[in-house]
Amino acid sequence: MKKKFRHFLYYYLFPYAGLFFVRLLSATYRIRIVDPGNEHDILKAGGQLVYASWHQRFFPGITFFSTRKPIAIMISRSRDGEMAARAVNILGWRAVRGSSSHGGGQALETIKSLTGQGYKVGHIVDGPQGPFGMVKPGLIRIAQYADLPIVPVIMSGQNLWVFNSWDRFMVPKPFSRVIIRFGSPIRVPKDMGQGGFEQMQAHVTQTLKQLYADTDAVWQDDPRIKEIFR
Repeated sequence: MKKKFRHFLYYYLFPYAGLFFVRLLSATYRIRIVDPGNEHDILKAGGQLVYASWHQRFFPGITFFSTRKPIAIMISRSRDGEMAARAVNILGWRAVRGSSSHGGGQALETIKSLTGQGYKVGHIVDGPQGPFGMVKPGLIRIAQYADLPIVPVIMSGQNLWVFNSWDRFMVPKPFSRVIIRFGSPIRVPKDMGQGGFEQMQAHVTQTLKQLYADTDAVWQDDPRIKEIFR
């Protein structure tokens, strides 16, 4: 009985209730897209890509990226991953189960196959437990193995709730202004040589940090706010 109740919580109650709240709150946001050409040019040419974001900021993207289907997302095989995978599938995305410690090779094969069928890939670079803001190997492996450019996705809200979690998770308050910014594509070579993999990790990490800092600075610059939200 206890096992059935836990199954009900993780597969039905938590995912559906959580997504209902997310959709309700997100419907109040005033969203503006910055630098859309960095995404559009790749898709217009018939290519696919990997969307890369910090765990801390992905909340506004949950409903926004429902407009970018089909999307595949790699999710661990843990119990928490079960709930996340259920939510992903409810959204109409494709959960690919695996991680660097368990089932990663098969997950990469699945993702590569899906991109050949027109899927884009979403990836939280530092999830699910950090370290905050540091790009883990998974992002680079996906981009390298599937031969996809990485497109940073920067999400920044003007008025935020900040939670006491490992990454200080942020949720824009109702009726907030929200910026979703696409960074310039980052190409990952098939052969990076000795030390190249770690250098690419560091490069993407620094690129994301700079983009987040620059985008967050908009909220202190009235002319930029007026230009974006005119």
